[in-house]
Order: sequence, then structure tokens, then C-alpha cells
Amino acid sequence: MKIKLLIRLLIIAALSGGAGWFAARHWPARPPEARPDGRRILYYQSAMHPWIKSDKPGKCTICGMDLVPVYQGEAGFDVAPGLVTLSSNSITVINVQTDTVRPRLLRRTLRVAGTIEEDDTRHRVLSAYVEGRLDRLFVNYVGAEVTESQPLAAIYSPTLLNAEREYLLLVSQSSEPAAPREERARLIEAATLRLKRLGLTEAQIAALARKPESELQTEILAPMSGTVVARNVYEGQYVKEGDKLFEIADFSTMWFRFDAYERDLPWLRVGQRVEVTVPAVPGKVYPAQITFIDPNLNDPTRSAKVRVEVPNPVVEQDGRPRRELYHRLYAEAAVKVDLPEVLAVPRSAVLSPGPQPVVYVDKGGGAYEQRAVRLGRAGDDSWEVLEGVSDGERIVTEGNLLIDAQAQLNRSVSSAGQNPAPFQTSARGDFKETVERAGPDSLSGTQRKLLKDFLAAADAIRAALSGDDLDAFNQHAARLHELIPALLNAFDNTPEWQPFIAKIEATGHLESAADLKTARKEFYALSTAVVELAQKLRAQSSGFGSLKVYQCPMLKQAFPGAPSKGLWVQVEGPLRNPYFGAAMIDCGSEIK
Repeated sequence: MKIKLLIRLLIIAALSGGAGWFAARHWPARPPEARPDGRRILYYQSAMHPWIKSDKPGKCTICGMDLVPVYQGEAGFDVAPGLVTLSSNSITVINVQTDTVRPRLLRRTLRVAGTIEEDDTRHRVLSAYVEGRLDRLFVNYVGAEVTESQPLAAIYSPTLLNAEREYLLLVSQSSEPAAPREERARLIEAATLRLKRLGLTEAQIAALARKPESELQTEILAPMSGTVVARNVYEGQYVKEGDKLFEIADFSTMWFRFDAYERDLPWLRVGQRVEVTVPAVPGKVYPAQITFIDPNLNDPTRSAKVRVEVPNPVVEQDGRPRRELYHRLYAEAAVKVDLPEVLAVPRSAVLSPGPQPVVYVDKGGGAYEQRAVRLGRAGDDSWEVLEGVSDGERIVTEGNLLIDAQAQLNRSVSSAGQNPAPFQTSARGDFKETVERAGPDSLSGTQRKLLKDFLAAADAIRAALSGDDLDAFNQHAARLHELIPALLNAFDNTPEWQPFIAKIEATGHLESAADLKTARKEFYALSTAVVELAQKLRAQSSGFGSLKVYQCPMLKQAFPGAPSKGLWVQVEGPLRNPYFGAAMIDCGSEIK
């Protein structure tokens, strides 16, 4: 029994010794957590990519180099300015999405609005060639359709009647053999020319021989086919030479005219195809093309008139033919443009916190670098990039608003040397500081009017979002394109106001949105600039004290990449939340 127990103990000892040898061979001893001088290791850091840190030894996840220990009392490797680092958990929580900078087919759909107008080249004014009395009107109402050479009126004119009888006398004398042939021909030619100058056509002159001598009136004929757009006379009215009788317009081809703003002009070319739609003719699209772009811009609106020729077919209505498109109808159009591939980034990647747009470049390992970019043309889904990023780099397309907020907090901590304040407190402090730097009230009457018009337009956009009305948002957004250039001109020589107006200009060119989330994301950037302007106006200028500033504490749920809180301005109460609409219409609180 003792022998068996001894054998078991020997076997256990042998196994324990073998396990210890195997563990020592395959699992090296843990590195020391302190240097010989007693200093403790804080973390391990990559020398090439300082944002890569770990509490354990290992290799850099980007370059593969060994991580370097950083001991207590050492600063470690500095992270480049403008770099934001996030943990993998934070990246997941804020749903950071990236895309590659690469050549893309730039597509742009310009949606414009204007009016259907007549073709100026097909408009005629019919004036009286001689003085006389209008004994009869064959066309006595505006809107009548007439054809070329159709009688419009009958005039009694002694001057014209004498000229007709002189012509008939010369023609009758030409048959007498005693009259010199050449002299007769010359006189007849002169009489014919006189009748033409008095308004008769060749057909009317040829028919004079069949005109009864008792008929004293002469018919006034339509010079062209078209629609009577003006009638300036009545039966029995005496007219003088040069008096306007009728105006006729040919509506077979109409002009669709719209305003093109400076940023849209690079996309427009003569000959481009345009799809025109008219609310008065629902469901129909009129294919047309651009025929003229006015080279002279309207100075107040900074826009150029663009002309599109639209065919106007004849339709039957109540058994009578008429032109389908009426004069001065409201119309809309889509100009679709495809450009060759250019280096571009998604529109959602570009932020405009100030005059210089920025993107965030994914450096790997949870690090994102703010990069200023120079933009070219804006497509429907992409921005052309001229400078700032290279082909193949990855940029943030979702979650960049929160990354930018963190970058601003990092900058404020670095400059102030203190812990970052909560986002709302910091934002309100910035507004207050900016207002305090502003000078006394020096607004002119024109500046006040433009500011009130702009705030009303911005409030209309806010109201559209509060009512979940996407069509109204797109309609009111176009109004800003007219007001912003006027604001820039009005405040050109007022340095204390220019920072505020510059932010409005940078964020105020809203594009047509396809859905409410996109519209609210565009509105957020504009609203931030409008709040700063409103804070200054309330504090420094009389007449704007009734402006109200509200805050929503749940903005993060409004659209992808939204920060936790958002501000907006209302011209008057009550509170109507633009970020959630009817779902949470009264969510928020007023900021005094």
C-alpha cells in the first residue's frame, strides 16, 4: 500500500515538473512593469503613429513596429495638432463611416423655376399707315387666333381712297396707244409703291380693279399668324398715322426664362437639353433646349437670365383649337449635367464650420485628421476636390459632426490649459464672447431691411421643417440664394459684421433635399450661423430684441452624425422644433 502511494507521488511530481518546463518554454515571463529606478510604465505607444496606444506590449496596428513603453514622468510622443483619436467603442457608438477619395463621375441636376413667356422675335405691332376712321372691326377681342392676311378691320381714309383711284386711273390710261409706254410704266410703278407705303399688300393692289366704286373702305390685314394680345381701338374710332391698332404674337414657340446664379453658371451651356414641367399641365414634360444665356448679370441678385425654347402644341378645348401653354405661366425645369470623372468626395464628408471647408481623413487606429480642402463644382452627391486630399485616402462621411465637435473641444483645452466644458456651455460662451467684441449699433436702414428679410426667410425654412414640409423647405431655400449676395454687398465695408455674414454665406446655399433628414442636416449648419447673428443683433441692435433662440437636447436622434444638442432661431414664439417636426414639436427650451 505504501509502495503504491509512493509511485503516485513520483508520477505527480514528474508531471508537475514537465508542465513547469513546458510553460517556461512556451510562455515567457511577463515584462517588468517598472524600470530599475522604480518608475512605472504608463502605457505603450507607437513612435510612428503616436495615437496608437496600449496598456500591453505589442506592435503598431498600422506599421507593425514594436510599441515603445512610456514611463511615469515622460510625455510620450506628441500627437499632431488637429488629430482626433477615438476608441473602438466610441467609433461604434457614433457610427463612424468612411469612403475613399477617388475619381467619380460628377453629376448635377439643376432645378430651376421661372415663367413661360412669348418669343420676342415673333411679336408684331400693327400701326395705322394713314389717318382715317375705323368703320368696322372684324376681330374685336384679345385672345383671338388669326392667320396671315386675315382682315382685322376696315378703315375709311380719304388719303388712301385717293391713292387707290389715282392708281386705277393710271392703269386704265395705260391701254391708250397715245400714252408713251415708258412714262406710263414709271407712273404706275410710283402709284403702286405709294399704295404699299399706305399699307396695302400686292394682293390687295391687284384686286383694286374688281373693287366697286361705291366701296369706300379698305381692309387692314393681319401681317402674321398668331394670337391677338392687344387691341387698342374700337369701331368708329378716328386714328392718326402711327397709332397702335393691334399686337399679334406667335405662340407656337414659347420662351421659358429663369434666373441662374453665379454658382450654377459653370454647369450651363447653350444647346443643353432641359425638361420643362408646368403645374397647369400636370404630368407632361416638355423637352427643350437652352438657346441663350444673358452675359449681363443682375447686380442685386447676382444672377443671369437663361432662355429656353419650348414648343407649344395646339390642343382642342370645347371643340376649338388653342395653344396648350398660356403666356406667363409658372414653370419648373430640370437641367441634368454629366461631367467627366474628377477627383471627388461625397457631399456628406464636407463640413463648413467657417469660410474654409474641411474633411476628416481616417489615419487608422481610431485617429482622424482635420484637413482643409479647396472645392470645385458641387454635384448631386459629390464635391469636386481641387486641393487638400489625395486619391486613395479615406475620409469620414458619417459621424464627422461629432468628430469636429471633439476637435473644437481639443483646441479650446489646448489654448485655455483647462478641462473642456460641456458642449452647450462652450457654445453659448463662444456666442457671448463674439457679441461682446462687437461694436455699437451702426446699422443703416438698408442693412436692417436686408437682415429682417433674411431672418424671415430663415424662419420660413425653419417653419417648413417644423411642419415636416419638404417641398416648402426646398422652395424657401431658393429664396436665400437671392438674399445672401445682397447681404454680402450691404456689409462689405463693416468689418465688425463681416465674420457673421461670412458664416451665413458659407452655410446658406442650401441645396434641394431629397428627404427631411438631409434637409435637417443642411439646416443645422445654417442654423448655427443664424444663432450667432441673432445673439449679436439682440445684444447690439435695437429692433431685434424679439428674436428667440431655442435649444433641442435630443438632436443626436434627428439625423446621422448629429451632435447631442442643436440651436435654432425663431422670429416669434411659441417653440416649434425644426429637427423633429410633429414627432416632438415642442421639444426644447428657450435660451435667454
